[in-house]
Amino acid sequence: MNNQSITKEILKWYDNNKRILPWRKHLTKKQKEYFTLVSEIMLQQTQVKTVIPYFNNFIKKIPNLKKLANINDLKLMKCWEGLGYYSRAKNLKKTAKKIIKEFNGNLPDNIDQLKSLPGIGDYTSAAIMAIAFNKQLIPLDGNVERILKRIFYLKTEKEISKDNLHLKKSFFGKSNRSSDYAQAIMEIGALICKPINPLCLECPLIKNCKAYKKKDFDIKSKNKFNKIKYFEADIYKSENKFLLIKNNKFNFLKNLLIFPMREINQKEFKSSSNKRINIKMSNMDMKITINKKNRKKYLSNSFFLDKDDIKNHILPSFTKKIFKSIQRY
Repeated sequence: MNNQSITKEILKWYDNNKRILPWRKHLTKKQKEYFTLVSEIMLQQTQVKTVIPYFNNFIKKIPNLKKLANINDLKLMKCWEGLGYYSRAKNLKKTAKKIIKEFNGNLPDNIDQLKSLPGIGDYTSAAIMAIAFNKQLIPLDGNVERILKRIFYLKTEKEISKDNLHLKKSFFGKSNRSSDYAQAIMEIGALICKPINPLCLECPLIKNCKAYKKKDFDIKSKNKFNKIKYFEADIYKSENKFLLIKNNKFNFLKNLLIFPMREINQKEFKSSSNKRINIKMSNMDMKITINKKNRKKYLSNSFFLDKDDIKNHILPSFTKKIFKSIQRY
């Protein structure tokens, strides 16, 4: 198939198979820009199915840029609670303030100006340009990368480099329906060209796919190293309450509530007889020993929280997981 045929087949597939998503509704121009901004920030590091309920709740409570720019930080974090990567919420508010102050309340339709906004990099700026402004750009997310790796059967480190993948995007050609087209390609990656067990017989690109011809669907990825770190969490209990502290010590979960803890070495971890739990962060595997303390303790930036009152406080999933592990304490 030539580029024009490829474009036609992809859009035909999309029109018949696209997911109904809250940020794809029939919207005014202003709404589309805002919905695209919020959804794309939420979709950084997070799957669509996870984002949907958070997005709906967020838009209901914070329906536009002006509300976002002026919202109380506590209310903002409550809207984001459980979605993780909390710096995204903080950057989103900073972005709203900057758009109102420097761009007269209009989301910029210039890629360099978009990248000047907090939390917006190469991918997110390209996605906003394509989806919100119908610009002829194809964002290079994991879904698009996977399609290209299989279409061209890319295996070596050089072949799967970002620079080469950007060059290979020319395979898709262009469309006047750029907003739909960008989403269509990402949708094929998400629903059809899946990491495991791709649905090749349903794919509009099957005739072009070298991986299908070779029946080799393994995806070569850049080696990502997840650091393993060891911690000891101190559990101070007073009646039915547990001591939490505002995190100013670790780079992860900055300024959020965690149990008092310290980093330890592997030898200390293995020699501990305390209960152990494992928690995966973005690029870190955390192995934590739970150290129960019998005495009360007061630390700066800390307070005792009743475990039955968790829902009324903004807690990262990390802290909730530790709470769950000590339910019978």
